[in-house]
Amino acid sequence: MPAIDVARLKTYPLASRRSKVNRQAFAKACRKGGSFREFYDSLPEILVAADLRKIVSAIVAASRKKKTVLFMMGSHVLKVRLNPLIIELLKRHIVTAIALNGSGIIHDFEIAYQGQTSEDVAEALADGSFGMAEETHRYLNAAIAAGAKKRQGLGRAVGQMMLQKKLKFRQWSLLATCAERDIPATVHVAIGTDIIHQQATADGAAIGQTSLADFRTLAGVVAGLGDGGVVCNIGSNVILPEVFLKAVSIARNLGHRVRNFTACDFDMIRHYRPRENVLVRPTLLGGQRFAVTGHHEIMVPLLARAVLEQL
Repeated sequence: MPAIDVARLKTYPLASRRSKVNRQAFAKACRKGGSFREFYDSLPEILVAADLRKIVSAIVAASRKKKTVLFMMGSHVLKVRLNPLIIELLKRHIVTAIALNGSGIIHDFEIAYQGQTSEDVAEALADGSFGMAEETHRYLNAAIAAGAKKRQGLGRAVGQMMLQKKLKFRQWSLLATCAERDIPATVHVAIGTDIIHQQATADGAAIGQTSLADFRTLAGVVAGLGDGGVVCNIGSNVILPEVFLKAVSIARNLGHRVRNFTACDFDMIRHYRPRENVLVRPTLLGGQRFAVTGHHEIMVPLLARAVLEQL
């Protein structure tokens, strides 16, 4: 078979072609000692840099319209020392509700109690001391039991305990901040996943009751997402995406217009449930969705600062 005659190929003028990259969207060189705003404005207008600007704009618009901005966070967000940034967003009424998984209360409590958290799991597991810190299970399980008696949610019960006990570093606690300011803060527990479940002080009925109350509170928060709200899932791969999807179904079943909102997922690697249960399925009726891949200790401060600059 003879070779194809490439001399007969049809070509066209380069200028007539639509190009996805142009000089107007180039990154800009920053001057030494420049402001954050100059740095932010210098980012190239392409891919995730462009998405980040849209996320920031959505949060700013939601804040100005007093719409729901929900941050759902895995405990790694707390472990990489981001509490002060989330607290600032809470105090400024930018983030209007937070949701944590069960381990979130462990780290939030230990930060409030002693200003430090996160044990060396591999080292402690060797001799069976992993998760055996006395104060962590005693304070938290007592708070959950007391909350169940008062028919409170788990997040509120733990936050109020920190305030009542006047824990030394409570100003750095997400749950204490929310309890003090009457901001919804929900905690969603899978029994057996958290170190406080190891102890005799754990009351499964109380944990279940308070976490179920928080699930219903979260459904109420989600009901307000429509037409301009924002939900950000930051570092939860299973629990919070699953809880969020059910909360969306409940809210829609009860007639709430949960559509035309912005859904975002921030994580170090991409996972199935955050993609499907936070980004794709809930926005099929309308809205925008963004996935940002990167380390929380870099991406969350960048997001928080960019939002504060715009407001």
